[in-house]
Formats: sequence, structure tokens, C-alpha cells
Amino acid sequence: MSWSLSRLKPREPELLDATFLSAGRALYLANEFESKCQFVLRISNLISVVQDDPVLSLQEAISSLPREKMLGATLKDLTQHTLGGFDSEDIDVLDKARKARNFIAHEGVAIGAMWVARSNKILDHIIRLRAAVTDLAHGDNIISQWCHGIEEPKEPLPRFFVEAYPSMIDNWVFGHFGELLDVLDSGGSSD
Repeated sequence: MSWSLSRLKPREPELLDATFLSAGRALYLANEFESKCQFVLRISNLISVVQDDPVLSLQEAISSLPREKMLGATLKDLTQHTLGGFDSEDIDVLDKARKARNFIAHEGVAIGAMWVARSNKILDHIIRLRAAVTDLAHGDNIISQWCHGIEEPKEPLPRFFVEAYPSMIDNWVFGHFGELLDVLDSGGSSD
């Protein structure tokens, strides 16, 4: 268990390349989700500060905002904030997205040494990664709608985009696998 790279060649180079592509795209989405959650909370806190003391300058209001927190604490504050609009189902979806983000960030490509990883282990892991990305996509969809409302308050939500978003994410992250993951998800063998 020395170096992460080896002079040995991987057993499954094409499958590993596809896996690393998916994991990288999933990590991008996980980082964006966290960033958007922090943005929505920051705006919500700013609104509260200004409502509590309307004579503050913008600079004073911004400097009085609480420090950014880890994702779990951010979501807890966000869902309890007076900005409102989150129901218990949204909170459950956001919590699943938080857990998915953590899985992606910490175990996104936890397949062991790549030069000995076999296709069944890699594919089993990709199925788990895909489930996490699905949960993340649903949470990101909720937060993205809030961001849209903040950034474009007079524009209606693009309903077609909101409805298609989870499928778009799945296709962007895993589309290069073709139908292989669908077959595996439906009980096909990964051997």
C-alpha cells in the first residue's frame, strides 16, 4: 500500500477511465451543490440582518454575517431559516443530497488499487456512485430553484428544466457507459 500509481498496468484501463470521468463530474456537482447551499444561506442571513436593522449600510450588513459552515450545519440553518419554503419532503431530499455529497467527496472512487481492481468491483462501485449522484441531483434541483428565485426574482422557474434536471445530470455523469449501468441496476451481472 505504498504509491497510488504503479508501474503495473491496470487490468481494466477503459473501465477505469470511464469511472474516473464519472467520479470527476460527480465531484464537480457535489462542490457546486455545497456552494449553492452556502449562497442561499448567506442571502437569507443578509435579508434577516437588514430586516433586523434597516439603517445598517450594506458593508456593515455583510460584515455582520455569520461565518460559513460545513454543509450539514449550513443545511440545518437553511431549512430552519425564515426565508421559508422548505417542507419536510424538501428537508429529507436535501439531507439525502448532503449524504450523497459526502459519499462522492470521500468515496467517489474508492475501488482500491487500480492495477488490481476487477470489473465487477468497479461496476458495483459505479452503481453506488450513481445512486449517490441521483440523490445529489434531486437536492441540487431544489437548491438551484432557490438560487434562480434569488438571482431572477421576476422570472418564473423553467419547469421543463426542473423536471428534466435529474435525467440530465445522470446522462452527463454516466452517459458514456451507455446502457450498461441500466442493465446492472435491473439485476444484470457485473461479471
